[in-house]
Parts: sequence; C-alpha cells; structure tokens
Amino acid sequence: MLDNLKILYHQGKQFIPDVRTAKVPGIFRGRPIINSHKVNVTELVDLCPMNAISSNPVSIDLGKCTFCGECALRFPEKIKFTTDYKISTNERERLIVKEGDDFAIEVNPVTVRKEIRKIFGKSLKLRQVSAGGDNSCEWELNAANNVQFDMSRFGIEFVASPRHADGIAITGPITQNMAKALEIAYNATPDPKVIVLIGTDAISGGIFADSPALDRSFLENHRVDLYIPGNPAHPLTIINGLLDLTRKKK
Repeated sequence: MLDNLKILYHQGKQFIPDVRTAKVPGIFRGRPIINSHKVNVTELVDLCPMNAISSNPVSIDLGKCTFCGECALRFPEKIKFTTDYKISTNERERLIVKEGDDFAIEVNPVTVRKEIRKIFGKSLKLRQVSAGGDNSCEWELNAANNVQFDMSRFGIEFVASPRHADGIAITGPITQNMAKALEIAYNATPDPKVIVLIGTDAISGGIFADSPALDRSFLENHRVDLYIPGNPAHPLTIINGLLDLTRKKK
C-alpha cells in the first residue's frame, strides 16, 4: 500500500484531459529560471558533468542538460526548475536559457519551412530511429500515444517504414554502427521530410558527446526541424513540440 502511494506521489494521476494546457503531474523538471543572485560561478560551472552550464552570463544549455537538478539543489537561490514542459524549438540557440530570461522556449514560426505546415498541418507520420539510445526516450514516445496522452488524435503517428513516413524522429547519440542505417532511413523517406531530434542524447550526444564511438556527421549534412529536449523527453514536451512545428497557433 505504501509503495503504491509513493508511486502516486511521484508520478501523479496519469490521465491528461488536454495536452495543450495540462499541468504536468508528479515531480518534473522543465524550463529553468536563472536569477541575478550572486554565487560562486566557477563552482556552479564545474558542478555540471555535462558542461551544460556556462558563465558570463550564467546560462544552461538544455540541449546538453540531463535535468538532474544538481545545480538547483546546490544553488537554489540562483537556479530554479519550473514545471514548464513546452520547451521544444526549431532553433538550437533557443535551448540556451540565460541569466535573467523568463520567457517561453518555443518554435519560431518565421523560420519553420513553409511546406511543413502546408503539407503536415493535419497529419504527420514519423519513422523513429533509435541511433544508439538507452531506450528511455523510446519509452516516452510509446507513452505519448497511450490512452492518457493519445497523440494520434492529432494525426501524429509512428510508422514501420521510412517509405511511409513524412520524416525521421531520432533518439540516441548516433553511434558509428547506426550512422549508415540512419542515412539509409532518411534517404528512403519521401520529400519533403522533417528531422526531429528527441532527447539530450540526440541533440548534443549527451553523456557520450566526446566518445569516439559516435558519428554525428548526419546532423552536419541535414537541417534539423525540431529539437525536443529532455532526458528523457516528456510526452507532453514531445506532443506540444510536434504540434507547434506543424500547426499555426490559433
């Protein structure tokens, strides 16, 4: 009984009536806020094993951050993680939260390719490629389409073949043994097509960023249309990111 109550406390009630305005249940770290309080910046920067924190001004790169929360636990007067899960964007630099910033991270409609909203505004089929991932983001992608979140109600679904897809959703840091397979899947996807990076590992390489076992040249040769941060990315972050990319806000 106590174990069940602990699970309920940590995860909250799982039913999500509206994925666009829902409050995320349970314990969750979303968009951070960095205030102007003076702290030992050197200690703060050195605290992060992901090199996600920079100084002058103090900033956190959500493309590298694993949302472990150690920086907020050590310097609660400086950093606070909110429950804002709408942190997906189509511009990599928007994932860098700087000291004093207190505005939403969002998709920039000006830089979204016109064909994306014209063609995929009501239906988007993605081929998910696990490029050396640890299966955490893959689990969250499955959750995004369960009865609680029901992503398919928006016409967004995952398909078994890239030939049936409108784009590629990449999880994992892209290992050498998956680099060619990823390129083949991308080439098999008909034009126009989108590329979505899901999770810290896909965006920056995560904890494997400096590993010689990676081959991230694919990202140097192709344009990324959406970055969905998280370690792993939350289903609400995934769904809202895809909706913001493909649909105009009313």
